[in-house]
Amino acid sequence: MIALSDYLILSSILFCLAVAGIFLNRKNVIILLMCIELMLLAVNTNFIAFSHFLQDMTGQVFVFFILTVAAAEAAIGLAILVVLFRNRRTINVQDLDRLKG
Repeated sequence: MIALSDYLILSSILFCLAVAGIFLNRKNVIILLMCIELMLLAVNTNFIAFSHFLQDMTGQVFVFFILTVAAAEAAIGLAILVVLFRNRRTINVQDLDRLKG
């Protein structure tokens, strides 16, 4: 039987990898979006683990809401990236910083 602490350790490792990915790679927007998705996956793992061990369905309901937001974020984020790439010919974050004003 897998204990609750095993799920929490896995979730914390995923979350730390995502945070490290955001701080270490500030150049590629696609990798930044993947790191945000990895953070959401870590949160979902926590919700499912606590929901299972507490015998409560509330955590699983929250996971459905988070998955809905993640799907919308991925679709809209990638659509914005396609438009920016067509206009700027780059998805480098430092080059996109010049969009102000």
